[in-house]
Amino acid sequence: MNILWLQSAGCGGCTMSLLCAEDPNVLDLLEGAGLNLLWHPSLSEATGAEVRRMLDAILAREQQLDILCVEGSILRGPNGTGRYHMLAGTGRPMMEWVRDLAGIASHVVAVGTCAAYGGMSSAGENLTDAVGLQYDGGHAGGIFSATWRSNSGLPVVNVAGCPTHPDWVTETLMMIKAGALTQDAIDGLARPRFYADTLVHHACTKNEFYEYKASAEHLCEMGCMMEHLGCVGTQAVGDCNTRGWNGANSCTRAGYPCINCTAPEFEEPGHGFTETPKFAGIPVGLPTDMPKAWFMALASLSKAATPKRLAENAVSDRVTVPPTLRKPKP
Repeated sequence: MNILWLQSAGCGGCTMSLLCAEDPNVLDLLEGAGLNLLWHPSLSEATGAEVRRMLDAILAREQQLDILCVEGSILRGPNGTGRYHMLAGTGRPMMEWVRDLAGIASHVVAVGTCAAYGGMSSAGENLTDAVGLQYDGGHAGGIFSATWRSNSGLPVVNVAGCPTHPDWVTETLMMIKAGALTQDAIDGLARPRFYADTLVHHACTKNEFYEYKASAEHLCEMGCMMEHLGCVGTQAVGDCNTRGWNGANSCTRAGYPCINCTAPEFEEPGHGFTETPKFAGIPVGLPTDMPKAWFMALASLSKAATPKRLAENAVSDRVTVPPTLRKPKP
């Protein structure tokens, strides 16, 4: 299968993340899976007229295009013309190129939350009118309507994340190659379910602190970051803590709260990323599937039962109270 990768409005962070794929690296993986990267603006040698000829050949259906990957949001401004972002050397807006190429490709993949939902590029006043391919924030319909489908019969596949995990991208591409990416394999926001059916909370190394509501008060401390530091790992989808980044790490393991970067409009939570909004002292954002009354009862019991070890370690930057040594039974 042939892949064409376009970079639209964004920081290029998803490509940087993709280059961190290991064992094998991304280029060896694609080659081994029979996925041919026709062109990538940051990784390919071809530029200028050579690339233009390739794009013209695709539009003329002389060059097969199986998968169109788009990284970064699409700028519709000014006034719906898309001319805030022109594809260099072509005289046409990136928005027009994406629309035309998507009509030819068998599959369309939005790489990262910007391409999926608008992401960071759409934050604030959004003067450039940045949107995702098939979503404008949490609302269906970007540069494609909510009912748009690629030639495969699927909507735009949203490999959301900021940046997205390299394995999420490569696994999605390999599923397409194997014919395994069906409608049932994506969730209600068109994210691949192999990572979207998992919560970031799963396998978080701070889970023992969470269970007893032993909370950190500053970023350098070991405790759970939900109560005071804005962590929404109990609500955010992603297998970050079970899969790991670079084979081992994640945001929460590195001591920073999960900000739910796989979700639409995560970029504007209405408060600081390291702040937990509360009402009457109770966090507003509750864990997924948890009724409020149950959470309040559980939290009250958990705090009352917090072991001294967890209470002290939670507000420390290292283990100050080790686990109790138990004598073997006679």
